[in-house]
Amino acid sequence: MKKIEAIIRTSKFEEVTARLKEIGIDFFSYWDASGVGNEHMRGHHSYRGTIYDTQYISRIFISIVLRDINVQKTIDCIEKAAFTGEIGDGMIFSYNIEESVRISNGARGESSTAGPGDIKLTK
Repeated sequence: MKKIEAIIRTSKFEEVTARLKEIGIDFFSYWDASGVGNEHMRGHHSYRGTIYDTQYISRIFISIVLRDINVQKTIDCIEKAAFTGEIGDGMIFSYNIEESVRISNGARGESSTAGPGDIKLTK
């Protein structure tokens, strides 16, 4: 099992969510995040005549735990949906997960991350 974390532009969240649902990833956690990235090295940015301080950047942080077979297609999906070609598109990270337990029924390991139509969850 793997955990994928992605930090993306707030403006791309709806597109990323829609694309994840298209490939069958319909359960994940997310929250608002702020951070400092390489953009601040370039100073202030101007958009439509307004100067913006890019020192602190608002983003969405997405966290997904899934089976190994779904990792690459999920990473590819997020990368394509979040892409604008501009500095600040975000980052994607992948981590190994040693154990997971579904609290509602005690399922462990990969069966704990199965969704409807996947593996039948039993104790």
